[in-house]
Amino acid sequence: MDRKRELKQRYIEETKIEAGVYQIKNTKNQKIFIGSTKNLKTLNGVKFTLETGGSYNKELQEEWNQFGKDAFTIEVLEVLKKKDEPYFNEKEALAELENKWLENLQPYGERGYNRIKSR
Repeated sequence: MDRKRELKQRYIEETKIEAGVYQIKNTKNQKIFIGSTKNLKTLNGVKFTLETGGSYNKELQEEWNQFGKDAFTIEVLEVLKKKDEPYFNEKEALAELENKWLENLQPYGERGYNRIKSR
């Protein structure tokens, strides 16, 4: 039993968890959604949520239902480069990275599924 626990612990230590920004693109109308996650491995969960009709983004969910899953692609736009500094704040850095992509791609209105965040 100890060997099993040891192997599991080693797997957890060796499996790198990466944060980053991703894009969901509707290939039929070119609209995009930009999002971020602390663990890019959870993108399968994002896809599952859309497939089961549980997305909080109503417009994206409606078009997913209308066009079908084959009309959408999900891709990582950028992986967050973590800094080995004592005051590095991953949450803030990830928000900045997402804002950079939102500013660059402007996925609002006719161009996408994001909403402009009020400050």
